[in-house]
Amino acid sequence: MEKHIIKNGDIQIEFILERKNVKNINLNVKPDMKIVVSASNEVPLKYIIDFVKRKATWITKNKNYFKDVQPEIKSEKQYVSGENYKYLGKQYRLKVEESYDEKVKYVRGFIHLYVNDKSNYRRKEKLINDWLRERAAIIFEESLDKIYPIVGKYKILKPEILIREMKARWGSCLKDSNTILLNFELIKAPKYCIEYVILHEIIHFKYENHDSEFYNFLTSLMPDWEKRKQILDEEIVRYL
Repeated sequence: MEKHIIKNGDIQIEFILERKNVKNINLNVKPDMKIVVSASNEVPLKYIIDFVKRKATWITKNKNYFKDVQPEIKSEKQYVSGENYKYLGKQYRLKVEESYDEKVKYVRGFIHLYVNDKSNYRRKEKLINDWLRERAAIIFEESLDKIYPIVGKYKILKPEILIREMKARWGSCLKDSNTILLNFELIKAPKYCIEYVILHEIIHFKYENHDSEFYNFLTSLMPDWEKRKQILDEEIVRYL
């Protein structure tokens, strides 16, 4: 990877250049506002820099979006009644109640947290996070079971799922171990968005790069994938 800084009028753009075996120049503004450009070794640096300059307005627009939405929502949870939690694309209000039987459940728009001591922050945090991880494991496996049949006929083995906390991506494909990593935060997204991420990563077992073959295959299997991705990038990311 190479880091470059260029000026386009009054705008300074810093980007990371990744040399990959891709047909086109790909430009991405990540949720953490990093700019990543991928291009093959055959593409001259000058051509890439000119390409980035032409995209300056688009880059600025996307960076401003992430700058506006992320700091406002990056607040620490207190695990008290009335807080909002995103789960499977919907907002749920938290209700904290003292109970000998400690558990978490969601009913009719509320997440109910039952805990021995309502003032024990660490215990409340653990109960909520453990519940979300349990739900993520179940939902992600159900989504894999739903999506896999449409790609299994292309001689792609059914992968295992591992759940990780990731800052800048929704998922990752590990071909050597036939495993896909999924971002724990995906539990906040609607199921149809989770299914898109799973399908996206499974296709990487057949097409390694984000080239035309990859996207043509993805579109043939899930014609509305761009809408699902847009919801992830524009709505769910603000809760990360």
